[in-house]
Amino acid sequence: MRLTNLLRTTVSAAVVGAVAFGFAGVASAQDGDQDRATTVDDIIVTAQKREQNLQDVPIVVTSLSQEMLEDAGVRDIKDLQILTPGMTVTSTSSEASTTARIRGVGTVGDNPGLESSVGVVIDGVYRSRNSVGFGDLGELQRIEVLKGPQGTLFGKNTSAGVINIITEAPSFTPGFNAEATVGNYGAMAISGSVTGPISDTLAFRLYAGRRLRDGFMNIDTGDGPREDTDDNNQDFGTVRGQLLWLPNDNTSVRFIADYSSRDEYCCIGTQVRTGPTYPFIDMLSDGPGQRPPVAGFGMLPFERTAYANRSSGQEVEDKGWSVEANFDMPSFLGGSTLTSVSSWRKWSSSLGHEIDYTGADIAYREQDGDFGFTVENTTQEFRLAGSNDTLDWLVGAFVTQEDINRTDSWYFGEDYTPFLSLLLSARLNAVNPALPISPATIGCYTRPGQTAAGFGGCLATGGMAPAGPTAATGPGFTVGQGFEDVYDQGSTSFALFTNNTWHVTDAFDVTLGLRYTMDEKTLRGTQQNVNGNGTTCGLALSNAGAIGTVLGAGNAATILGNFCLPWSNMAFNNRVVNEKFEDSELSGTIKGSYRINPSVLTYLSYARGYKSFGYNLDRVQAGITPTASTLFLSEVVDSYEAGVKMTLLDRTLLLNATYFDQTFSDFQLNTFLGTAFVVESIPELTSRGIDADFLWFSPVEGLTFQGGVTWTEAEYGNFTAADLATPGNFPQLSLLPGATASFAPEWSSTLSINYDRNFGDNMRTGFSLAAKYMSDYNTGSDLIPFKQQDAFTILNGRFLVGSADERWTAEFWVQNMTDEEYIQVAYNAPLQGSAFQTTVQPNGTYYNQALDTQTYDAFLGAPRTFGATLRYRY
Repeated sequence: MRLTNLLRTTVSAAVVGAVAFGFAGVASAQDGDQDRATTVDDIIVTAQKREQNLQDVPIVVTSLSQEMLEDAGVRDIKDLQILTPGMTVTSTSSEASTTARIRGVGTVGDNPGLESSVGVVIDGVYRSRNSVGFGDLGELQRIEVLKGPQGTLFGKNTSAGVINIITEAPSFTPGFNAEATVGNYGAMAISGSVTGPISDTLAFRLYAGRRLRDGFMNIDTGDGPREDTDDNNQDFGTVRGQLLWLPNDNTSVRFIADYSSRDEYCCIGTQVRTGPTYPFIDMLSDGPGQRPPVAGFGMLPFERTAYANRSSGQEVEDKGWSVEANFDMPSFLGGSTLTSVSSWRKWSSSLGHEIDYTGADIAYREQDGDFGFTVENTTQEFRLAGSNDTLDWLVGAFVTQEDINRTDSWYFGEDYTPFLSLLLSARLNAVNPALPISPATIGCYTRPGQTAAGFGGCLATGGMAPAGPTAATGPGFTVGQGFEDVYDQGSTSFALFTNNTWHVTDAFDVTLGLRYTMDEKTLRGTQQNVNGNGTTCGLALSNAGAIGTVLGAGNAATILGNFCLPWSNMAFNNRVVNEKFEDSELSGTIKGSYRINPSVLTYLSYARGYKSFGYNLDRVQAGITPTASTLFLSEVVDSYEAGVKMTLLDRTLLLNATYFDQTFSDFQLNTFLGTAFVVESIPELTSRGIDADFLWFSPVEGLTFQGGVTWTEAEYGNFTAADLATPGNFPQLSLLPGATASFAPEWSSTLSINYDRNFGDNMRTGFSLAAKYMSDYNTGSDLIPFKQQDAFTILNGRFLVGSADERWTAEFWVQNMTDEEYIQVAYNAPLQGSAFQTTVQPNGTYYNQALDTQTYDAFLGAPRTFGATLRYRY
């Protein structure tokens, strides 16, 4: 039968994917109009860029069908974690700052100079930053989560794993889907798709969706001018069009174009521990300004009230296209298949940022186009694959060109100068109570030509002397925009790769994969102070002699550092950044698998992964001197696995288990040091443990169970300051040596129960429950104890009723059914106390909890949401 005729006459888009797109196809029997999978043999994956049964692949893969994703309410990658043990997904100051982690390993922070540890691939196209894959994914065929390094076939920056997403393909049978949702928090969503033939050789699919929701957080706007009194809302839209062209028996071409946009306000953190700086915030703010502290400055009870006087608006736009073409080669060329995947994408953001997360007007970033980033990349991949009785082979080449433009800005609020004065004068008052705590001392430090006598007298009056030699006549920090930086990073990457499986016997296979990658990156940037910013820093430094005479040289250096923080340092004025670096890496894998019998496969594997070097696109300084280079080195991982895959109970039960041992060298850690984000290469991080999962198609019609458990021991190796690129960063990282990494719960488990069957002649009913448990873990990259998240469980559920032919379905759903209270990420509130000390403490680190004065904020997890969804299919 002609390939064209087969695809024209099939009702199932799953068959279209399986026949026309062997490398981006879909699991059979997953289309809504077809019988659902009833045995393990029905589960097909493309983890090795060719269609294989899940139980034949010597890789840890969690394969999630369309039905399972729908039952669990998965609409984006953040939703996916409830079905995937060992994976966490978090967002911070915006949806542009979203990170996925697998087995306790992932990229930390929102700096676009860092590439991903967990790769996101959508319909065969690699998304270079996690955040660009966190939108509405539309109509899904399935999602595969591949754990461990996958660089041989999926490329660099997949050192921790891959999230491989396959969406619904066009069908030659006309079809129409529509969906409408309402829920609490004012949630409303509508989406729909239409598919069918344009001609005998051309089919199309068009999807569009829109989602709206009020915010989860209640906002006290303090001094204003912010008007929005909620935050973390949702206003998202997407459209996705596809064409499937089958010009002859041996050729298939799939074209995809999509556009998505967000116009939201997100995300405001709230205090989880308020420190001793609270009275100053309270003094400067209209209202309390932040959550009041508890006795002893302990942890605060969970509350969805936050403080922000400035807007957190975000506009995000994502668009692109891809073309995948498959050509069956003539038999004299071995009957191989040539695949070409071409893509272009552009992702951009314009963000507002409430920096201090208080009601006081201290610091912020305006949503005026000066804060955000753009990622534009073009990719081209060629693969040639074939097989015979003894060998499955594949060779390929991949090239990408990527351009990143990041703009950064900083605005000083009216309260910045008095707040800094209160902080500095309180520090002096703690040593000498005769010096008052005052909001007016900054001019003491910056008075031109200051003398020791004048400076001492100025501090003694709290800067309140009306005139004379002790008056605080120096300038404060200019209210308004302080700097406007621009960074342009260009990168080119080229790779050659091969992956081959030798069938040594009917039971024993050996797989060898190699990939050689060459990377080149250039960075050009301009760091520019505006509106006289830096003057305050310069004047304070010019008075260092007088200040040192009064306060002592050691104290003076520390205090003067507060005048020359990265956002106010005169050394960054008109500073030009120009760097270039190139590197290459050989990565690969070798696997041996042995099938003991038709039901049991065992395997051993070694893989080496690679995550590219990069630049920290930010202001970075050591002391008050700008860092000459913000380059950080490439990260590599060596991974060993031993696993077993079992298919039991007449092939209705899947039981898989794998031991993994991964060692990351030069692990790229992006961490906030209280005043700036820095990237340090940690010499070693190990992640060891066991992955286990199961799937059971029970004897009860329509009842299935799916779940898994991951036990992980992810620890940093021991290191000292001398092992870091910038030894001065060690005090803030001193809790890391030998400790468990952040976002690495020892235990993570999932369980889902799905029931769906017909009753009577025309009706159908069902329910689903999905739960995930995670043991306690630390949410801060510096591992401060106040950032610990206790063990918790999330439970989602839904009940459905509809027609037996699935023409219509009504669902009633609840996400986070028990309203579990948990934090996503905790962080140091800027300028609000200090966590680490300047000398080694009794525990051998620079941290002493009894001396910790830091206020800690956190971005919270979603609350309980509920609603109803009505689906119609034709």
